Amino acid sequence: MQDQENQAVPPNPEAAEAAASAPPSTPEALLSPLEQQLADTEAKLAEMHDAFMRAKADGENIRRRAQEDVAKAHKFAVESFAEAMVPVKDSLEMALKVEAPTVESLKEGVEMTLKQLASAFERNRLIAIEPAQGEKLDPNKHQAVAVVPAEQEANTVVAVLQKGYMIADRLLRPAIVTAAQAK
Repeated sequence: MQDQENQAVPPNPEAAEAAASAPPSTPEALLSPLEQQLADTEAKLAEMHDAFMRAKADGENIRRRAQEDVAKAHKFAVESFAEAMVPVKDSLEMALKVEAPTVESLKEGVEMTLKQLASAFERNRLIAIEPAQGEKLDPNKHQAVAVVPAEQEANTVVAVLQKGYMIADRLLRPAIVTAAQAK
């Protein structure tokens, strides 16, 4: 019995204190810190998922707004030009309403309407391409429909059959020209 008593009392009192202050090694005692860590991780996961979903929704909204802006730009791209053309149409309609037009009044009306049209073209950066005689043929702006013998350098403009047009820096229609034949 004394052996049992000796075994029950630790020989060193410091070792007994260390054993008492050491974390318990039972599974129940270890589970509490792990549960807390799991709860913290799940909270972070939920926060990150929420942030991800918000960012995804923001991206979708930006994409949708951009598509709407592009659709509106396409729909109303000619609005400025149309506004400039309305007075031209009005002038032509007024000319047709005149009861007894004279040649002079018709000519004057056509000239005024042409000025309105030229002004509308200018405001909307619609530029006429009308190369001068002898100007070098530019295949990016001119379309030669015939090559004729001429007293000028080959591959130069002899005559303009129809003006061409550019919108800003983009070719709308090339100028139709005849070009000088090589000698």
